[in-house]
Amino acid sequence: MEKYGIDPERQRKAKRYARMGRRLLLANLALGTAFILAMLFGLSSWLKRWLPISQPQAVLALYFVAFFGAFKVLSAPLSYYRGYVLPHRFDLSVQSLGSWLADQAKGTALGLILGLMAMEAAYWLLSTFPSMWWLLAGLLYLLFSVILSNLAPILIIPLFFKFTPLKDEELVERLKRLAERAGTRVRGVFTLNLSTKTKTANAALIGLGNTRRIVLGDTLLKDYDADEIEAILAHELGHHVHRDIWWGIVVQSAIILVGLFLTNLLLRWGVGRFGFAGLDDIAAFPLLAIGLGGWSVFTTPLANSYSRWRERMADGYSLRATAKPRAFISAMAKLANQNLAEVDPSPWVEFLLYDHPSIARRIRHAESFSPPNAS
Repeated sequence: MEKYGIDPERQRKAKRYARMGRRLLLANLALGTAFILAMLFGLSSWLKRWLPISQPQAVLALYFVAFFGAFKVLSAPLSYYRGYVLPHRFDLSVQSLGSWLADQAKGTALGLILGLMAMEAAYWLLSTFPSMWWLLAGLLYLLFSVILSNLAPILIIPLFFKFTPLKDEELVERLKRLAERAGTRVRGVFTLNLSTKTKTANAALIGLGNTRRIVLGDTLLKDYDADEIEAILAHELGHHVHRDIWWGIVVQSAIILVGLFLTNLLLRWGVGRFGFAGLDDIAAFPLLAIGLGGWSVFTTPLANSYSRWRERMADGYSLRATAKPRAFISAMAKLANQNLAEVDPSPWVEFLLYDHPSIARRIRHAESFSPPNAS
């Protein structure tokens, strides 16, 4: 891969970085499993008994805050090492500790709010529709996914990064024409101030409907030429052409629905096995966590396989729309070097953990591409 501009020294660092990241992922998974099992085998019932109130909705809220907060505290050392120490050690982050802690606080608050809303909705369904709660919860998840996809660019992302209209008028017009050829209307082309926190680069087409916009990281604008940026954005537009956001919501909702159904079976078995008062007993929450968490771990490789398929389709669209495979390849090489991405991971790593094809596969795909007017 050196002939494409892949830096061998960066790749050696990328392999070490990826290997350490996988170990930390396994450690976090083991910690989460141990925590949930400890809650299931006694701590959950103990926590319920010691909550100083009896009003059901307040009990749910306090229980979730305690559950969520306890795990956050236990996992804080791993989160700190994985999210702050490791990126700094490998020269990927420029974020100060204070800024990182502020982002962690905002992310925790957001997760707490959304999780509490989901918790209250799930337990209301459990108590009101005990036989069909899982189906109704799946439909609510579908609705919530659509709403969140629409609101993320205006409510969530600005909590962490700042959007600024792109000032390069020539590039703006070029990208807008690319979007028009893809049949999508965007509300503008923006830069994201990634450089305040990271040295990595990225681009995206985000939002649904009236919030859809083209977003380029300022770290991308600095070192990539117009052809490379166009190739990267054309990939993102490929997702729009293939309706991947909508298909992704549908597929993920279907996976969640099956997981909720299986969790319902587990919950019904576990209530009698562990002596809980009923399906809506808050002390049985660890069973919900085990069912949905276990299903998520089991289906992640399948979901990643689906994602890699759609990403390869988006790559194909980019190559056809721009007819510049050299620009696509050089962009991939630069992203690998800049983001410290492992170019050619082991097949089992790619299958289990990668939601994009490896850089090596993407480059080979571009190498085999022949423009429509090629002889």
